[in-house]
Amino acid sequence: MLDIGPLELVSLVVLAVLIFGPDKLPKLIQDVSSTLRKIRQFSDNAKEDIRSELGPEFKDFEFEDLNPKAFVRKHVLDKDELGLKEIRNGFDFKAEMTDVTDAVHGRTPDPAQPASPGTPDLLKKQEGLRPGERPPYDADAT
Repeated sequence: MLDIGPLELVSLVVLAVLIFGPDKLPKLIQDVSSTLRKIRQFSDNAKEDIRSELGPEFKDFEFEDLNPKAFVRKHVLDKDELGLKEIRNGFDFKAEMTDVTDAVHGRTPDPAQPASPGTPDLLKKQEGLRPGERPPYDADAT
């Protein structure tokens, strides 16, 4: 119920009694509930009118599908007609980046090895540096 706990609910009831008074509160609750009922009935009637005007080819039309997130989830993510999951699972980011860096530096990859594991990772902390020694300067990284 809108993430309202029991303490908040009790405090809202006490506040409503203090503001409107115990004699006007039942009438106010009836008015609010009848207004909500009329709004819900108006909304349902409008939905039925739209469905009837669209015709029989749209009999399965749901208004929740007009929400962009629900539309994408229903038509793109649930049906994997494009093979997106296969593409995502077959993509090796580290190997692709190694190929790109080799191409940038003009190195030719060894066809016997699928990826060059001996290539140093420049993002990791360089081991073997003496205290006070700077890591090698990489002009492409700056």
